[in-house]
Amino acid sequence: MSKISPDRLREVIASILQGSKDKKRKFLETIELQAVLKNYDTNKDKRFAGTIKLPNIPRPNMSVCVLGDAFHCEAAQNSDVPNMSVEELKALNKDKKKVKKLANKYNAFLASQTVMKQIPRLLGPTMHKLGKFPSLLERSDSINDKIDDIRRTVKFQLKKVLTLGVAVANVELNEQQIYANAQIAINFLVSLLKKNWQNIKRITLKSTMGPPQRVFGF
Repeated sequence: MSKISPDRLREVIASILQGSKDKKRKFLETIELQAVLKNYDTNKDKRFAGTIKLPNIPRPNMSVCVLGDAFHCEAAQNSDVPNMSVEELKALNKDKKKVKKLANKYNAFLASQTVMKQIPRLLGPTMHKLGKFPSLLERSDSINDKIDDIRRTVKFQLKKVLTLGVAVANVELNEQQIYANAQIAINFLVSLLKKNWQNIKRITLKSTMGPPQRVFGF
């Protein structure tokens, strides 16, 4: 974190929170970490991907659906969590449009072990192609804890362009919580890069409706 001024990071976070208070939105704004890379050739250098779990939940409104057996469907219902049984999944008849509609309806999915094995047969390859293949839900897992884990997990993935953006916080978190999440996320991103800080051109933070505010680079 030595490349970023703690004072500057706190200043940016305070500005974002003040801006959110000055112009209150009708929805919960997330705070996104944006990075622009340099000295990186996506055609020659290895494209990286990595996930990290943040200490404070950045996306509490992220929707998650349980694809469950009888046990997990009942547990999901008791926790007011959206869920679908095997019979309901069968009713989709592997129709690509219906499966795509389901995938787009939720941000993420959890599946019981017995259901997980049947996903390719029940839904075809669509969930996997859309990056929505479910995470495993064990019998001993707490559904709410698993959902919290998903909501606090962020993924950095370099594709063809040298820009990255991930949600690292929301405006309901306090300044210290946002600072901790941003610090951890930035350090993790730098650790994924071939030349570490030498590959970072610029890092900014912004709320959903606010302007980007620079914390590093030019």
